[in-house]
Amino acid sequence: MAEMVLEVNHLSVRRDAVTAVDDVSFQLVAESDTALVGPNGAGKSTLVQAILGILPRHAGEVRFLGCSLGRRGQLPRELRAKLAYLPQSLVPRGRFPLTVAEFVGLGWDPPGLALPWMGRQERGSAIRAALSKTLCADLADRLLSELSCGQLKRVLLAFCVVRPRRLLVLDEAQAGLDARAAEQFHTLLYQLRRSEGWTILQVSHDLEMVRRTCDGVLCLNRSLRCHGTPDHALSPNRLAQIYGPGFVPYHHRHPPHRPPHPEDSPPA
Repeated sequence: MAEMVLEVNHLSVRRDAVTAVDDVSFQLVAESDTALVGPNGAGKSTLVQAILGILPRHAGEVRFLGCSLGRRGQLPRELRAKLAYLPQSLVPRGRFPLTVAEFVGLGWDPPGLALPWMGRQERGSAIRAALSKTLCADLADRLLSELSCGQLKRVLLAFCVVRPRRLLVLDEAQAGLDARAAEQFHTLLYQLRRSEGWTILQVSHDLEMVRRTCDGVLCLNRSLRCHGTPDHALSPNRLAQIYGPGFVPYHHRHPPHRPPHPEDSPPA
């Protein structure tokens, strides 16, 4: 029987008098890749942030690897380190005084402690390995604020891979990328998923990418309208029920599948 990584039971979120997410339940098994889709304003980011404890839950329970995750995301330290989150954007303002290597090192350090679990040598080795796996070795000494959008996305993956994780939560991680850069990001993501054994929950508007790469789909419009395989959840009838009868999916022009190039040109 497959290991249960994430269990969400009857989760609801209220914002003022409005119910943004209503009575959502689902489960993710180990090494699965599940997309969370739905129209704008459906509550996708709200649901993800409530699962992680970034937003308060009005009702419901979240369990990660069998342990209840508190309303503010509280978990035992050893479990918290097995969970990683990629937000929709991380845009440093001005000349943010943190290098890529320093930022990735924060992903190695245990939550709630000022010192790493292991010595400086092990930490440095883990940072170099993470940068190498994500094609960021040449960016180690660059400031975060100097990076292009594509480079910054790879650095966020390095932050996730610097320490072994069990669950990776992505909120529109390809936002800001053109079609080729998005394809390169997903190629790298799925190479890492296989090598690292990640379970993935990702918010996405790219239904083509979801259909091609994901194992399961959660269709959300405040409540969970459908949960199943891409062929089932993304059928024309289902999409019309979730997005409305006039919905026509936007077809992203994905380039031919190829490994990511190690360089993106930074913006002028």
